[in-house]
Order: sequence, then C-alpha cells, then structure tokens
Amino acid sequence: MSKDSSLDSQEKPEATFAIRLRNFLIVSVAAVLCVALFIGLRSETSSATLADLDENSIPLEVALSNGKPSLIEFYANWCTVCQKMAPDIATLETEYADKVNFVMLNVDNSKWLPEMLQYRVDGIPHFVFLDKNAQAQAETIGDQPRTIMGSNLEALIAGSTLPYAQANGRVSQFSTNAVPSSNEDPRSHGAQVVN
Repeated sequence: MSKDSSLDSQEKPEATFAIRLRNFLIVSVAAVLCVALFIGLRSETSSATLADLDENSIPLEVALSNGKPSLIEFYANWCTVCQKMAPDIATLETEYADKVNFVMLNVDNSKWLPEMLQYRVDGIPHFVFLDKNAQAQAETIGDQPRTIMGSNLEALIAGSTLPYAQANGRVSQFSTNAVPSSNEDPRSHGAQVVN
C-alpha cells in the first residue's frame, strides 16, 4: 500500500463526519424554517376579514337607537384598503365592543344608498363617528392608523371633540350617482358597459 492511499483512508472518517454534520445542520435549519413558515401562515389566515366584521356588525337600526356611540364603516369586499384595515378594526372592536357599536355597511348593497348620500360617501373606507344620540361627530376617509381610530373612539366615548375629525388616507373610489340598469355589469361599480 502506498503512502497516499493510507492518508486517504485516515481522512475519510473525518470527511464523512463533516459531511454528516453539515447535512444535519441543513436539515435542522430547514425544519425550523418550515415550522416558522407554518406558524406564520396559520397566524395570517386567522386575521380578521371583512366578512368577519360584517358578521359581527351591529344592525344600523339598533346602533341608531341603543344610546351608545357608533362607528359606521362604509366598505366593499373588493376594496383593498378596507381589507388591509380589517384586522385593525377587529382589534378596536374587541377593545371597545362594550362601549361602541361597530356597524358595517357594504356600498355594493343599494339598500344603503340613502346613507351613502347622507354622509356623502365617495371613497372607501369611509368612517362616520356617531355620538350616543346618533349625531355625526366626525368622518375619516381612507386608510387610517389604528392609533388615530382609537383616539377618535376614546374621544367619542368621553363625549369630547374628536382629535382626528377629518383625517384622510388612501381610498378606493366608486360612484353613487349611477343607478343599476340592464346595460350595466354589476362588477363595474357604476361604469357603463358599451354594447
């Protein structure tokens, strides 16, 4: 046996150990990443949705007559800003549910057209803060940080002037001018379809 072949046989166990250690570390890191990804996706899917908020919504008639302040949100399921804000609104609802009515009004439902006209809703989400006597105290439009919404709710509960009475953020536009006709595609949200 030559000197070179004896050296190869001596290094082989160490090389095998290093390869096994490297493979073990790769598998361990991959397993940790898979668990983290699973937990991350699971928590993402448990976030509140517009459907959840709508399901938990107080009916408008009840909110206007039960003597509690109310937050009315005009929204649509297709509104990306509304979708983005849903988890924050759900958090606020959990925090203030015993003190404030949370009302969801879908702008795609023509039943709410009188309210959309009354509050001049031309972009969503559109929030209306009503005092305990159902009188509008303030409106905010578009993407609002939870802290601003929370500050407004605190002031509403206290009967104080709302600190962010006319806050405006990013909105989704739509039109309340059009009345659906047979020539209109319901997905167009007011845009006429040319035949």
